Amino acid sequence: MKIKIIAISFLIVFLFFSGTLVGDNDPIKTADVVTSPIQPILNPKHELRAAWITTFTNLDWPSKKGLSDSEQKLEFIRLLDELQMNKINCVVVQVRAAGDAFYPSKYAPWSEYLSGKQGVAPKYDPLQFMIDQCHQRNMEFHAWLNPFRAVSSAQFSSVCENNLYNKHPDWFFKYGSSVYFNPGIKEARQHILNVVGEIVNNYDVDAIHFDDYFYPYSIEGEFINDAAAYKMYGTSHPSIHDWRRNNINELIKETSALIKFTKPYVKFGVSPLAFWRNKKQDPQGSETQSAQTSYDNLYCDTRKWLQKGWIDYVVPQLYWSRKSPYASYKNLLNWWTSHDYKGHIYIGQALYRLEDETKQGYQVSEVLEQIKLNRLEENVHGNVFFRAKTFRNNAQNIQDSLQSSLYKYPALIPAMKWLDSVPPCAPHNLKIKINEDGVLLKWKEPEIKSDNDGAYYYVVYRFEKNEMIKISSAKNIAAIVKQTSYFESGKNKDGYRYIVTAVDRLHNESTEFASEN
Repeated sequence: MKIKIIAISFLIVFLFFSGTLVGDNDPIKTADVVTSPIQPILNPKHELRAAWITTFTNLDWPSKKGLSDSEQKLEFIRLLDELQMNKINCVVVQVRAAGDAFYPSKYAPWSEYLSGKQGVAPKYDPLQFMIDQCHQRNMEFHAWLNPFRAVSSAQFSSVCENNLYNKHPDWFFKYGSSVYFNPGIKEARQHILNVVGEIVNNYDVDAIHFDDYFYPYSIEGEFINDAAAYKMYGTSHPSIHDWRRNNINELIKETSALIKFTKPYVKFGVSPLAFWRNKKQDPQGSETQSAQTSYDNLYCDTRKWLQKGWIDYVVPQLYWSRKSPYASYKNLLNWWTSHDYKGHIYIGQALYRLEDETKQGYQVSEVLEQIKLNRLEENVHGNVFFRAKTFRNNAQNIQDSLQSSLYKYPALIPAMKWLDSVPPCAPHNLKIKINEDGVLLKWKEPEIKSDNDGAYYYVVYRFEKNEMIKISSAKNIAAIVKQTSYFESGKNKDGYRYIVTAVDRLHNESTEFASEN
């Protein structure tokens, strides 16, 4: 949708106004900070800034089992407010932690991490509540699923009577202390597709997000008990290892097709282990020495998923420092950005290591320098922080560090042009009213063209009296709002000019803008 300029005038308004596998043996100290010879973009206008909210074992939310509905809601609101204050524009919330659900489901029981006992329903819909709270703040909500973990601990987990593990034991295998869906069983993979379809059909999510757990991480002395399934379904493949990879490939391909058939604007992303393969295993691999890799241990050919366009984004978990002798952050970043993919690359950042007092811990400078390195890479479109609670704890004063520098200004989520490249029309009839308390801006919604792609939110830009009107800088963003009005308080008598643009759901911004008549 194209925009029309609304009244080109002087635009001058006088206003009263004025952020197990291989470890690091040498933690980074403040003095180790490496200054890049190329200066990164300090304040990018487009950047995904997200945080993982982990429900598994109550790591982030709810803080413990058995909280009342009102306590759960209040905790989530406080967490979102904290993240929003730090310019976070997206959350990735775990709504399926272990064969369970944080919403009423035909396919999975209620999570034990809510009530303390699997199958016990709250008196509200947590998923709907969380989505509503995020969208009110103009934050994207990515529904995070652990697809194959069925029972976290065979000894300690709460497993209700109608759990699929009790109904179809042949769909599962035990590995270590946990129970997993067998990806080689077609009915088990179809169950995962049913779960995804239920969420996409019933909820206004912005994305479906899978984590790094597919086949389990290797444990010495353990073996995957799927020989019978291989004999039944996989003998056309050269080896059981190739068959396992094909099972995961099929799930990823079918999940992508299901999402796009149901709601084409819903994104699909995966956050894999940082290592596809080591170079010693494959000349196409990374300059790393990881004990486990996605391809060989988890049976995930993440590179193929990007090459085929089956996923819209990837979030490699780059949880190692720049000084790691085994897995240098810079080497991993170079590997992930050295391939030309259609999808976006966001980097998974190990914010939790700010609270780690072992040798693997980080100084805050390490996190900041990693973000700077990301911004040097054209193929990197943002960051996802693990975990959200680290923000709440403000480990090593990370909040002030981000707010005063790298996250000083807000950012728009980058558009995925292969999903939608058409911007909305411009808002119009911008009116500005000034009084002793501040300035009030009001405008009209844009015209909707035939593609029915209207404004999802608006960006309000503020300019100095003699400043050139350019919407390319985040510094000029005064606000990002859902409604067709904005009030800015203040008593400074400097002169400012304002314009407003419209942005659609997939973050295409109008090429023209509304200005005061």
